[in-house]
Amino acid sequence: MIRVLLADDHTIVREGLKQLLASAPGIAVAGEAGSGDAALALVRANDFDVAVLDMSMPGLAGIDLIRRVLLEKPKLRVLVLSMHGEQQYAVRALKAGAAGYLTKDSAAAQLVSVIRKIAAGGMHISETAAALLVGAPAASVAAPHTRLSDREFEVFRALVAGEGVGSIADRLRLSVKTVSTHKTRILQKMGMESTAELVRYAVENKLL
Repeated sequence: MIRVLLADDHTIVREGLKQLLASAPGIAVAGEAGSGDAALALVRANDFDVAVLDMSMPGLAGIDLIRRVLLEKPKLRVLVLSMHGEQQYAVRALKAGAAGYLTKDSAAAQLVSVIRKIAAGGMHISETAAALLVGAPAASVAAPHTRLSDREFEVFRALVAGEGVGSIADRLRLSVKTVSTHKTRILQKMGMESTAELVRYAVENKLL
């Protein structure tokens, strides 16, 4: 039996995923979480085979969540299920240790087969993500946001979502000065002068 943890902050999404998996022989939803912190707590207390994690949740989330989960249970297989397209997030997630990346709009058709695949030790990587991982030429490789480190990218995501520097510092357990430094570097690396420009870029590139 493949024991699955579902982590998504939207109850309706979790219910939909549970329904998708309910009729799949050999797969059981053994835990649910509505935040990254709750997911990490469940991982510490239980043994799951596959953790299906949303990239954007309250508290601990994204690349940090993937790394923390795998630090606790290195053999756990992580499948990222995100509303964001692969070109924006897949490469970072896979480099952080995820075994697969699936967009929510394709979950209905592929979720069961992908869970079985990664539970058996395989990887789920699209051709687009594979090309980016090996450094093949692609338009998105040169995109400004790809120049950011993982931590800078987390701060970038928070800034464009409207979160203040102080709030970001508290959530990421960093000093305000450190977050401010990250913000400065983000603007420099992306060749922009204000948060408003970052927001406009995020909207145009579907990063929100």
